[in-house]
Amino acid sequence: MKLIRFGAFGKEQPGIETPDGKWLDCSPFGEDWSEEFFGENGLERLQSWLVSEIDNLKEISKKTRLGSPIKRPSKIICVGLNYSLHAKESGMAVPEIPIIFMKASSSLCGPFDEVVIPKNSQKTDWEVELAVVIGKKANYVSKEEAMEYVAGYCVHNDVSERDFQLHHGGQWVKGKSADTFAPLGPYLVTKDEIKDPHKLRLWLTVNGESLQDSNTADLVFDIPTLVSHISQYMSLLPGDVISTGTPSGVGMGLKPPRYLKEGDIVELGIEGLGVAKQKAVNYKA
Repeated sequence: MKLIRFGAFGKEQPGIETPDGKWLDCSPFGEDWSEEFFGENGLERLQSWLVSEIDNLKEISKKTRLGSPIKRPSKIICVGLNYSLHAKESGMAVPEIPIIFMKASSSLCGPFDEVVIPKNSQKTDWEVELAVVIGKKANYVSKEEAMEYVAGYCVHNDVSERDFQLHHGGQWVKGKSADTFAPLGPYLVTKDEIKDPHKLRLWLTVNGESLQDSNTADLVFDIPTLVSHISQYMSLLPGDVISTGTPSGVGMGLKPPRYLKEGDIVELGIEGLGVAKQKAVNYKA
């Protein structure tokens, strides 16, 4: 299945995209795509419900805004330097164990929403990433069982303010958490639709120029490793997002470095997971 959420920001309704590309309103199901939904076997219940109800569902116009395909999760966990060439362009060593950091869940927005360049920002950057959505609570999970805890996958732009991230003291979270810094979607694709999440092309352009083009086969740490590793340190709750890292081609790594300015158009996609597009705009009080 492909789960979507549509409507005004903060008032999104649940829906699906059908195999023939239609958007259908799943409000009659009575649940949003939330922690409770995923944690209470929601995907299987929804699939069973659709067997009898799909023909009765209202079709949604493709002009309707899409929000994040999941309701605000308890946490967004990101993995740093998880492609070797990105580590090289960042001037950092390829990590021997996963580097993890948090991104505020308030940064979540829709896949076609504007990305707001924060007040006093000079170095707002882009990062296409494969996001993994957790399907059930995970604690101390082994690598062998880790994929049992995955609900599906999304496209994620891990927007980053490099000066805030690297020169404002403390952890990277300061440069990762501004409002609109986590465009997610267009949809959540359930794991049964993706034959191998470790063989997906991912790419990103800015104003039509190709800047990132890689494959998840190049991940330093694969998805089972990440789910297992993170679950040793915290509970992964249903609906939580793990963003698995970005390949080379970010603005910080270009020579000279290049960052988003108002009016820039970022387009990004992952094989089988759809395409997202965001316009950069300056913060306005």
